Amino acid sequence: MGMLSAIERTAIERAQAAPMLERTMAWAAINSGTRNMAGLASMATTLADAFSVLPGTLELVAPDPVETVTPGGIVEPLAHGRHLLVTVRPEAPVQLLFTGHMDTVFGADHPFQAIHWLEDGRLNAPGAADMKGGLSLLLAALEAAEASPLAARFGYTVLINSDEETGSLSSRALIARAAQGKAAALTYEPALPDGTLAGARGGTGNFSLVVHGRSAHAGRNPEEGRNALVAAAALAVMLAEAKAPGLSVNPARIDGGGPNNVVPELAILRVNFRPGDAAATARAQAALEAAIVRVAADHDVRIALHGSFNRPPKPIDAGAARLFDLVRDAGGDLDIPIAWKATGGVCDGNNIAACGVPVVDTMGARGGAIHSTEEFLIPESLPERAALSVLTILRLAERGRP
Repeated sequence: MGMLSAIERTAIERAQAAPMLERTMAWAAINSGTRNMAGLASMATTLADAFSVLPGTLELVAPDPVETVTPGGIVEPLAHGRHLLVTVRPEAPVQLLFTGHMDTVFGADHPFQAIHWLEDGRLNAPGAADMKGGLSLLLAALEAAEASPLAARFGYTVLINSDEETGSLSSRALIARAAQGKAAALTYEPALPDGTLAGARGGTGNFSLVVHGRSAHAGRNPEEGRNALVAAAALAVMLAEAKAPGLSVNPARIDGGGPNNVVPELAILRVNFRPGDAAATARAQAALEAAIVRVAADHDVRIALHGSFNRPPKPIDAGAARLFDLVRDAGGDLDIPIAWKATGGVCDGNNIAACGVPVVDTMGARGGAIHSTEEFLIPESLPERAALSVLTILRLAERGRP
């Protein structure tokens, strides 16, 4: 190891001694798919018990209301789990934010439920890398930081939401409130298997376009009908043509239609946008509006738009660059090489950065194949990354900001 103080060495040793692998395996055994309300309730209670070792206040916060468009075109409430919020020393001069998520992409009926050890020593388990391993090492780092003489210098908020995998729609406002006044933020999405971190990220927007046409008999009077399915297809083609450098567009699904002898009166187009920057977001919004106006006129249908650009693009500004440098230097003192690269993926780091707070959002365990049955965690990365986190935290506490 490089230039570490005695305080730092003690904190690192304490963090690395925590039972991170055991906790990760226990938490991965709880199915907490975003739509599994019972599983999320169990996960929230389990995490609340674990994080209650930290000082301050702990609460389970009710989700904000969220609506969804059903395949039948009905707008209805969508249930979400509660979010875990821990607040420690809010009066301290240096305030930090730590975020993670308890939900996974694997629902209660998904075939991937069991934990397996692979021959090369990796752990194959649902959510092990994304991100129950990250939550475990975060807790280890915070426990070690709390035992340090530097603890009084900083306060922090820990926010573990229940809906990150589906866009944090019920926790977006909570994230924004938690980010206020913070000098820096660390989020515990997994790093790549080689330890590379995510740098700049694009944004994302998800939309449902509900097309209302008019039904008619396909043989007797088709001219009196207004085919919602054809209009939705026209929307899909027009929006796909809005693709440009820095903006990807993915028309992903059309719900609707019916019997072959009936002109369909309802169709719902689901589309995802991935803008690389604010200008691309504006172009995407303009493309949406133009397509709706044109298709509604050409096909004599009504079109209702639901959805939003829920994660803004995350550039690497000067503050973020300084935070990355601090993490890189901490890694150097631990003999851990730190590199980062841009990615098309999104996470809560996008939302935090949009609040003007520098964030490194892949401070979790090393792993890969996330969102698949091949998801794996590299176990030796738990103590490695816990050391990186606690050292970063203590240096932020000393310096006041990146």
